[in-house]
Amino acid sequence: MQKYNKIEPVVAAQKFIHKYFPACDAALLAGSVVRGEATETSDLDIVVFDQSLSTSYRESLIDFDWHIEVFVHNLNSYQAFFESDRKRARPSLPQMVSEGIVLKDTGIIDSIKMEAKKLLADGPQKWSDEMVQMKRYFITDALDDFIGCKDRDEEIFIANALAELSSEFLLRTNNRWIGASKWVIRSLKNFNPQFAERFIEAFDLFYRTGSKDKIIKLIDEILLPYGGRIFDGFSLGKK
Repeated sequence: MQKYNKIEPVVAAQKFIHKYFPACDAALLAGSVVRGEATETSDLDIVVFDQSLSTSYRESLIDFDWHIEVFVHNLNSYQAFFESDRKRARPSLPQMVSEGIVLKDTGIIDSIKMEAKKLLADGPQKWSDEMVQMKRYFITDALDDFIGCKDRDEEIFIANALAELSSEFLLRTNNRWIGASKWVIRSLKNFNPQFAERFIEAFDLFYRTGSKDKIIKLIDEILLPYGGRIFDGFSLGKK
């Protein structure tokens, strides 16, 4: 594990649990410090399970020289978050539970970890055919705007939207988890490192030079197995 100028993350996390949640049933340390990806600005992600609580909550604070994000659940509330994460295809809590280092356990954590790992292995809720069609249309619409746009300011933001829409489409149609911010590219790399490299190259080239060709080619390639771009005949909500 990476060395720090402040208290070691596991030690700080254990002190945090002892100070704030001494009676909890279980606690885990997760996040970048566990994966070996921590930076100077990384915080501690701590998941707490306490059966005495009536509701779940999240809180941010600073203690023991660390910024700390704590996610607190009773022994039932986490399941609703697991299901919500499955539906939105962003497995934030299951990922933290699955990878987390045990800080405290009264005998419950193994079964919760098994739930998280099974959910991650099963993948997110599958898109319906109707959803695939709708997402194809939104990508087509954004791509047409991108191709025709002559305003550099607007092009930048259309490109941002295309990156998000197209990466989501590729991952969801392949039953893979998605992410936000840095997790967009991490999700693509986990799925297909070679494609992720092309994806980065295409958008980087546009941001540096204004060249759109590689982005257009890439998105057409993503849409091709599902019929390509769609406009004529598409409807939403028609009965």
